[in-house]
Amino acid sequence: MTSFKAPAATYRIQFHRDCGFAAVQKLVPYLHALGITDLYASPLFAARRGSLHGYSVTNPLELNPELGSRAAFDRLVRQLQTRGMGLLLDIVPNHMALSRENPWWQDVLESGPASLYAVFFDIIWDYAQPLLGGKVLIPILGKPYGEALENQELQLKLTRHGFAVHYFDHGFPLDPKSYRSILTLRLNDLEKEIGSRNPAFLGLLGIITMIEHLPPYTVTHPRKRKERHREKEILKERFWNLYRGSPEIKKFIDDNIKIFNGKKGDPQSFNLLDDLLAGQPYRLAFWHVSLDIINYRRFFGINDLIAIRVEDPRVFEATHSLLFKLSEAGKISGIRIDHIDGLYDPQRYLTALQSRLAGPARAGGANPGFYILVEKILHEGEALPPEWPVCGTTGYDFLDVANGLFVAVRGLEELEEVYAAFIGEVHTFADVVYEKKKLIMDTIFGGEVEALGRFLDQLAQQDRYAKDISHRELTEALLAVTACLHVYRTYIRDLSVSPRDWVYLEEAIAEAARRNPSLSTPALDFLRRVFSFQIPLSLPEERKERWFKFVMRWQQFTGPIMAKGLEDTAYYVYNALTSLNEVGSSSRAITMAEFHRFNQNRLERWPFSMNATSTHDTKRSEDVRARLHVLAELGREWGENLRQWHSFNRTKKKLLRGIPVPNANEEVLLYQTLLGAWPFSQEEIPEFQERLKSYAIKAAREAKVNTHWISPNHEYEKALTDFLDAILEPTRENKFLADFLSFQKRLAFWGAINSLAQVLLKIASPGVPDFYQGSELWDLSLVDPDNRRPVDFDNRRKALDALKRQEAQDHPRLLQDLMANWRDGRLKLYLTYKGLNFRKANLDLFLKGEYIPLAASEPLQEHLVAFVRRLEGCWALAAVPRLPATLTESGTFPLGQKAWGDTLTVLPPEAPAKWTNILTGQTLTAVDNPKGRTLPLAQVFAAFPVALLEAVSAP
Repeated sequence: MTSFKAPAATYRIQFHRDCGFAAVQKLVPYLHALGITDLYASPLFAARRGSLHGYSVTNPLELNPELGSRAAFDRLVRQLQTRGMGLLLDIVPNHMALSRENPWWQDVLESGPASLYAVFFDIIWDYAQPLLGGKVLIPILGKPYGEALENQELQLKLTRHGFAVHYFDHGFPLDPKSYRSILTLRLNDLEKEIGSRNPAFLGLLGIITMIEHLPPYTVTHPRKRKERHREKEILKERFWNLYRGSPEIKKFIDDNIKIFNGKKGDPQSFNLLDDLLAGQPYRLAFWHVSLDIINYRRFFGINDLIAIRVEDPRVFEATHSLLFKLSEAGKISGIRIDHIDGLYDPQRYLTALQSRLAGPARAGGANPGFYILVEKILHEGEALPPEWPVCGTTGYDFLDVANGLFVAVRGLEELEEVYAAFIGEVHTFADVVYEKKKLIMDTIFGGEVEALGRFLDQLAQQDRYAKDISHRELTEALLAVTACLHVYRTYIRDLSVSPRDWVYLEEAIAEAARRNPSLSTPALDFLRRVFSFQIPLSLPEERKERWFKFVMRWQQFTGPIMAKGLEDTAYYVYNALTSLNEVGSSSRAITMAEFHRFNQNRLERWPFSMNATSTHDTKRSEDVRARLHVLAELGREWGENLRQWHSFNRTKKKLLRGIPVPNANEEVLLYQTLLGAWPFSQEEIPEFQERLKSYAIKAAREAKVNTHWISPNHEYEKALTDFLDAILEPTRENKFLADFLSFQKRLAFWGAINSLAQVLLKIASPGVPDFYQGSELWDLSLVDPDNRRPVDFDNRRKALDALKRQEAQDHPRLLQDLMANWRDGRLKLYLTYKGLNFRKANLDLFLKGEYIPLAASEPLQEHLVAFVRRLEGCWALAAVPRLPATLTESGTFPLGQKAWGDTLTVLPPEAPAKWTNILTGQTLTAVDNPKGRTLPLAQVFAAFPVALLEAVSAP
């Protein structure tokens, strides 16, 4: 098998019914002209109807019909391949939608553990809970079960697929064996009415006989399960034909259905339906029940996304069969694995996947057979497991360093002091994360905690040294250790624990003890023994296996806790500098030395890993963050503004039970959001205000302080949005708005410089640059669904065409025009187009070329980030400004002698003397002096705020 062709650059498109195969096919020429080599598609397999993201997969065996036909997909692929472009496909191996559109799930509902697909889903059928009794709990109801039942929200219906109970958009098929209670109700009356020898009546009796002989859903023998599967389908087909073919039977059944559905106001009339549901292999429940009990693994606590067991070879083959066919047909050039940390054994899965796609897997990121990326969030200092046969991550690790690089280290400390003084509290980010992870486990994941605690208790009861530890002590210890785990998960695969994983576990146990002096020491010691598999020799083999199963299940639990506790809670609570509250972020400033070390390590270990700056999951777009970074250069001014704006807006707050809304912490978040996302165009302000109010409600619910998703406080949320309306009202009396706009205007300019710098670093650094849809122009989006709004591709296509014409006609004038009109975003589009096409033309240089950091001479050494890429005789140099607010005035780009004076950067000794600026067309000549061969930064940045140079002569 030949190795993959690494992308030069990827472009992420969110497919949905309004942006399907045909629509995206029309974009291919534009993307190619932009410099993109691979279309990076959101999940394309059949998903829940109306899905805007595709992660709610219902059938991985077919493409999503809402996106278009298979022929339309093939035309899109041909359009890509005609231009030498590839298709990078996002796949979802961790979960599927709990939906009536999911045929496998429907079969499980119908047959429970006897279903041929029961093994597909991660369900604990033997969950030790009297309320379940071998059933799967489905906490999907919007109110308590009894209320939903007697309000006639649960409706018995019949279709060609059989009887089912419908609840709004959900459908729950009935066990065919339970049809008997429906078919035998008033059966004597039917016999009297049409006669016992009536063919239709005899046919109905035959159906009832079939039901009586049907194996129950509790059967476990494979032969009986297959028999049940075969016979139930025959039974349903015969019954449907009888129902459709006999008016008497149809009326009889329809009348019985009506009786089963009861009458409002008559509780006893619902007994039949209640009894019918009690006999099913599932139990419908109020969604709040999942806060205490759940017996299937969920994706991030979302009740209608159920985990699947791809560790089972049968499930692996079934769920990936279409993917393998697309690969064999040459339709895809690579894949992205969603939520790799949710899988039972990620390495085993990836090895199997790589083997199926490209033959026997080759370990490590240097040269695997097929281009595979994993969505893996790496903690500060954590490395991707080198034994994984993948090409790298989806780029949040790059986002972290590229993000923190533009935050002034000392300035961040000042912002933290300003923040603590303003909210009147002093707490570290680590403390917030710990508390919020515990909160998540106490609420959303209460059902999983209960199950894991019960599992751990069972292990302790079978251990003579631990059986006296109480269930409460064990659960408290488990909660604390999980909250203190600094990584998303460990990767234990057998009864040995790697040194890397053991460091994380020991740190978590030690920190749990430090934070909770009252924790049971024996409980912590037992956990340590369990995690290290110090299994008593007295235990029989089957009990030893349970220790391993506990650890494996716990590993699948810790990732969602980190994601929900950190990303979806703590990031909305700790607001010192919200641009650092980003997926994958270490939430700290990054030094230039750290940035260069990261890039050198990436080149050495993961040269084909993705470099992302905005994604469909980021909390803020790259351009919003780039603006907010500037606050770290303006700490004192930010503090003064914060206090002043608070004073201006004090009277605009509503009091709820004597407490002003928003509180101080929320106020900081709202002001920073306004600064970061304020639009360039006045015409966009009304729409922006509505977007902002939606964001404010989501942010408050995610914070889980004054309102939350579980039980929204609508009164509080209304007070929040009223506050925003009041402070943004364009009146003469509104002192805040004028003062805010003055500061925001300055911030936006410096933020634009940061954005340009970030784009060029992404293009020129080791790794594969990824561009999220629409981000080639300014994109001031917030968290989803705000960042999933439609993109005006016609505008972008026309803008790029115009840029190319203007460049050919009068290049210097174009550059002046772009900078004079920087607010329209064409400046960023131009940089993206020039940078990506240069990269595409010199792909080996950027994928394989040596990485050599450069530095600026004093006193501006903190203001330059630069490096050289070198491969044999090819050289490229990327240079960008850093910390622009302390480098240049707002409104003035840092160009030439005025900004850079006599500052130099020293080139490697063997570097060429002559260079061409790809962005400006200018030629530069290096100067030899006692420091070595140097380039004056006044020349490097003579006509454009960032620089991409190509060597044009030999050394």
